[in-house]
Amino acid sequence: MDFDHDVVVIGGGIAGITAAQFSARENLNTLVLEELANGGQALLVNDLENYPGFSEPISGIDFAMRLEKQARSFGVQFKSATATKLEKNDTGFIISAGKKTITARGVLLATGSTHKTLGIPGESEYEGKGVSYCGTCDGPFFKNRKILVIGGGDNACEEAEFLSKLTDKLTLIHRGSDFRAQKALSARVKSNPRVSVLLSTICREIRGTDRVRSVVLENAVSGDKTEAQFDGVFIFIGSTPRTELVPDLKKDDYGYLITDETLATEVPGLYAAGDVRSMSFRSLVSGAADGALAAHNLARYLYKEN
Repeated sequence: MDFDHDVVVIGGGIAGITAAQFSARENLNTLVLEELANGGQALLVNDLENYPGFSEPISGIDFAMRLEKQARSFGVQFKSATATKLEKNDTGFIISAGKKTITARGVLLATGSTHKTLGIPGESEYEGKGVSYCGTCDGPFFKNRKILVIGGGDNACEEAEFLSKLTDKLTLIHRGSDFRAQKALSARVKSNPRVSVLLSTICREIRGTDRVRSVVLENAVSGDKTEAQFDGVFIFIGSTPRTELVPDLKKDDYGYLITDETLATEVPGLYAAGDVRSMSFRSLVSGAADGALAAHNLARYLYKEN
C-alpha cells in the first residue's frame, strides 16, 4: 500500500512539532495536523523564562514561530485541519480530516488538553464578556481594572503574575489552604504587592448585566458568602486531555493516555506525547522531551516493521 506519509503527528504544540522535527530527521515523510495555530499552549505564555537555552525571556508566540521554522527546515509539512477520526488497518492508519482522508504508516498523538471549567452559574454566559481562560489573550482588555484569578496550580500563579503587570487590583483565590504550584511560583505571587491572595475561598457564581460585574465568593471553612465587584474573571483550574480520537485506549484515573516507557500506546504504531499522556510533570520542557522520545521510538518501530 502506498501511504501519503510515513508519520502523521496530530497536534501542533511543542510536543507535536518537536516530534515531527525528530521524525523528519529520521528521513521519514512527516506531516503535522493542527486545527488551530501551531505552538499550542506555548502561545499563551507571555514571557517564557524557564526553557533551556534562553538567557532572556522570550514570548510564547516567538518561541512557537521558531519551533515551526526549524521543523520546516528539516522537511516537516504542516496542514491546518481537524482530525475527526483515526482508524487502524492491517498496514497502517487512516486519518479523517474534514472531507479528506490521510494515510500514514505511523501516528503520533500530541493533541494536548483543554481548560477545565468551574461549571458555576454565569461562567458560560459571560465567557468572552469578562470570563476568560487566557491571561495573555484577554488581559490587556482589563488594564487598571479589578481582576479575579481562580486556581492554585502553576498556571494560575504564572497568569496572576502576568496580569498583575496590568493592574494592582488583582485577587487570586484558591479553594485549598495552600497553593499546589511550585514553591518558587507560589512564593513569588504571595510576595507580589499587586496581588491579594485569598486561600480557602470558592467562587460560587459570576454575575453581571451585559458583562461581568461581580462574583459570589464562599469561605470554604465557615461557609460564609460575600459578593465582590470584579470586571474580569480568569479561570485556571486544570485541563482535560484531548482523547476523542482514541476513546477506547487505556487511560489513567484523570483520562490521560497510558503509554509504555517508549511512549507507545497499546495500538502498534500509535504513540503519544505531551499533555495528552499520563505523566507526573507537565511543562514545555517535558513536552519537547516527550516529542523527541516518541518520534525516536516510532521511527525504530517503523524501520523494524519495514
